[in-house]
Amino acid sequence: MVTGKFITLEGVEGVGKTTNLNFIAEYLEKAGKSVVITREPGGTEIAEKIRALLLDHNEEKLCNEAELLLMFAARAQHVENVIKPALEKGSWVLCDRFTDATYAYQGGGRDFNMNDIKWIENFVQKGLAPDKTILLDLSVEVGLQRAASRSEPDRFESEKQAFFEKVRGVYLDRAKVEPQRFHIVDASKTVEQVQQNIASFLGQLLINE
Repeated sequence: MVTGKFITLEGVEGVGKTTNLNFIAEYLEKAGKSVVITREPGGTEIAEKIRALLLDHNEEKLCNEAELLLMFAARAQHVENVIKPALEKGSWVLCDRFTDATYAYQGGGRDFNMNDIKWIENFVQKGLAPDKTILLDLSVEVGLQRAASRSEPDRFESEKQAFFEKVRGVYLDRAKVEPQRFHIVDASKTVEQVQQNIASFLGQLLINE
């Protein structure tokens, strides 16, 4: 049975994930691939409701432990009802953030023990992991300026710059540990330069498929 590829996009706020996710989808569809675009947290009816809880400025403060568990609760629904079925049908799944974001935001930003996150990852995902991860890397200061210009900040975007510096650091550390999975793109370049880089990466991926 031919299974699809699982591609994730990661990065701090304002790196341009949405724009480039659509570019990747169009590129792969032109290459004849069936593509499913999704996001985290979210991707299913229940997971999107959990997303709202995580991003909204609620009157009741969301404790860090609840945040981490809600992330994985949404992921469990997403994996079971969207990602696995699509891959089994041979589709390529493009996901705006996945578990690397949990290590970066909850592990880095919230200072959670990485081994605890790993245990929950194993429990929820049963070995499912992205085939490739495109990390759009950008200085935190520029990323936050971009994010602020597009909309009112959500609960995460309202964090201090130091929080996002830790997030970015974990992303880069994970890319160093898994260079075969990660492809780092300099998101400070123009949209055209960024997408040229991504297209070159995807071209090689398709050749080696």
